[in-house]
Amino acid sequence: MARLMARAAVMLAWAAAMAVLCSAADPYAFFDWNVAYIKAAPLGVEQQVISINGKFPGPLLNVTTNWNVVVNVLNSLDEPLLITWEGVEQRKNSWQDGVLGTNCPIPAGWNWTYQFQVKDQIGSFFYFPSINLQRASGGFGGFTINNREIIPVPFDTPHGDITLFIGDWFNKNHTDLRTELDQGKTLGVPDGVVINGKGPYRYNDTLVPAGIEYETIDVQPGKTYRLRVHNVGIFTCLNFRIQSHNLLLAETEGSYTVQQNYTSLDIFVGQSYSFLVTMDQNASSDYYIVASARFVNGSKWDRVVGVAILHYSNSKGKASGPLPDPPNDFYDKTYSMNQARSIRWNVSASGARPNPQGSFRYGSINVTQVYVLKNKPPILIDGKLRATLNGISYSSPETPLRLADQYDKKGIYKLDFPTRPDAVSPKIATSIINGTYKGFMEIVFQNNDTRVQSYHLDGYAFFVVGMDYGEWTENSRGTYNKWDGVARSTIQVYPGAWTAILVSLDNVGTWNLRSEDLDSWYLGQETYISVVNPEGTNRTELPVPDNVLYCGVLKDLQKPQTPHAQGSDSSSAIPTGSFILVAVMMFWASLPVFL
Repeated sequence: MARLMARAAVMLAWAAAMAVLCSAADPYAFFDWNVAYIKAAPLGVEQQVISINGKFPGPLLNVTTNWNVVVNVLNSLDEPLLITWEGVEQRKNSWQDGVLGTNCPIPAGWNWTYQFQVKDQIGSFFYFPSINLQRASGGFGGFTINNREIIPVPFDTPHGDITLFIGDWFNKNHTDLRTELDQGKTLGVPDGVVINGKGPYRYNDTLVPAGIEYETIDVQPGKTYRLRVHNVGIFTCLNFRIQSHNLLLAETEGSYTVQQNYTSLDIFVGQSYSFLVTMDQNASSDYYIVASARFVNGSKWDRVVGVAILHYSNSKGKASGPLPDPPNDFYDKTYSMNQARSIRWNVSASGARPNPQGSFRYGSINVTQVYVLKNKPPILIDGKLRATLNGISYSSPETPLRLADQYDKKGIYKLDFPTRPDAVSPKIATSIINGTYKGFMEIVFQNNDTRVQSYHLDGYAFFVVGMDYGEWTENSRGTYNKWDGVARSTIQVYPGAWTAILVSLDNVGTWNLRSEDLDSWYLGQETYISVVNPEGTNRTELPVPDNVLYCGVLKDLQKPQTPHAQGSDSSSAIPTGSFILVAVMMFWASLPVFL
């Protein structure tokens, strides 16, 4: 206990010192995490899952625009680890992005501290482990960025704020799934869907075995709640719905949307949505919350359904009977695409800043670079099952790309990613995109696979301007939405279809562009966009952090760290779930300075 108190005192002292360096408007939030395996049985079969401070899912990071976030991560897994922050833009700071192109993994038994500012952002995001297919075993949690009090929110303050994680799930550990992919196999049909790390309510005695723990959301009648729903799964699009309740869409991935009601919404892997849900039913019984697989067929998929319970405080009984109906046809992609097109940017609402979101007139900016990225079903390259974009299956070098640039190490990668699909033979390569700083890039995703895909870009919110079936052509630009296409960081691409996005490359760094489907990502369907300020000023990118980890050709620069399991002070971590918001810094920053 003495050591715990001593470490807490040290952190508080350090925080007080940091307060001298920052203003009262930019407080610091500190989190201390222990990432470790625990035993759980989400679908009734005991397995190893990844927890944070003993929690699965991990703890919620709940901060406000412009706060500084400090997360000390202790890796208690038996393999390297990186944490990435889905949708958090890491302005000027790709050093903290937590992917292999920017960071060396945290070795087993080591700790590393992330430190970044959530600059000019609001909204619903999440974090997760980014390497080795680890997200398939958990390690994810919510990341909420609230508006500053001076910024109006385009809806009344909800009675409560609820976070839901939905995702397909296998009873096999991520290491077993990884082995299957390495052996050239596909992962097959998931064993089910979990909601907040728990299996389905027993709505069907045949499909759902007895004894499975399920999630219950407690609510008050007549109140409105904000539900932040994240698809943290592996590769399955899920249709989300709540029995007898409307979902009023209000925000997605940091953008306020035009508010409109849905009875259900397709949520693709990696996507996040905020709904306002009013508890306006008579509570004759509890209500089903459902997340079911979309764009699939076959009886094996009948089990891929997650069911939680919405429980009114005055409920008169348990939920029973059939689940609320999904869209008419499980494979009706046209219905889903029309639904996706209906999601629009609220151009009159303020985001993180007082000015309206629509004051950025993206439709009037001239495009300076165009990339058409085509994916196809996985193929064998050099005897290995690989996934490609434009015929390139990305291979992560041992040295992170950004570190190689920092230390002028040549030959780590090539800035030769093809702008269009080539007719050449597919290959494995470390090929990335050369983005023009302050340029305006058009990216078209062409999905020639038979499965829906979703794609994510770190470091930016892009504008979704169009999607349709068939092959994209230059004439397709005539259908683009150049006024209120929503700004977000993850977008779906339907089979046999294309999706077009526009992005302003104003954030210097090295940024991951990837398939959010874990199997495709693991098999090489990713690249990076390098955005360099040619003026070389340090005003557009933060310096390399003092605690940077070194690996690859730079490994000799790394100072040794005693693995925590072998150290003499392995029990000195701040207690589980600790969170310190250093209010004292507000006091320190307000003190007069005497010269």
